[in-house]
Amino acid sequence: MEVIMICDDDREILELTGLLLESYGYKTLLEPNSARLFERIVKEMPDILLLDFWMPKVARDEVIKILKNDIRTRNLPIILFSASIEGAIIARQCGANDFIAKPYDVEQLNSKIQHLLKSA
Repeated sequence: MEVIMICDDDREILELTGLLLESYGYKTLLEPNSARLFERIVKEMPDILLLDFWMPKVARDEVIKILKNDIRTRNLPIILFSASIEGAIIARQCGANDFIAKPYDVEQLNSKIQHLLKSA
C-alpha cells in the first residue's frame, strides 16, 4: 500500500484530502505543521508528499530545498497544491515534481499520484 504524506495547515482540507485518498486505497499521514514535516518524513518514509503551497512556519521553497538536499529524501516525489493562479510555474521553479490547483479534482490528483509512483 502506497503511503502519502499530506501537509496543509487547514485542518479541514487536510482531513478531507486524507479521507478522499484513503478511499482510493492509499495510506495517508496528515501533518498540519511544516516545521515538523522533515522529521516525520524521515521517520515514516512516505511514497509521495502532497504539500500545501502556503505554509505559515516553513515555506514550501525551504521544505523542498531541505528534502532535495538530504540523501534520505531527495527522491521523494512532491506535489504542490494551491489555489494560486501561478502555482504550476512556481512549483517547477521550487523543484516540485507536479502541481494541482485547489479546489482539485480527486480523479486528477489520483492520476498525478499514479504517474509519479510509476516513475519512481
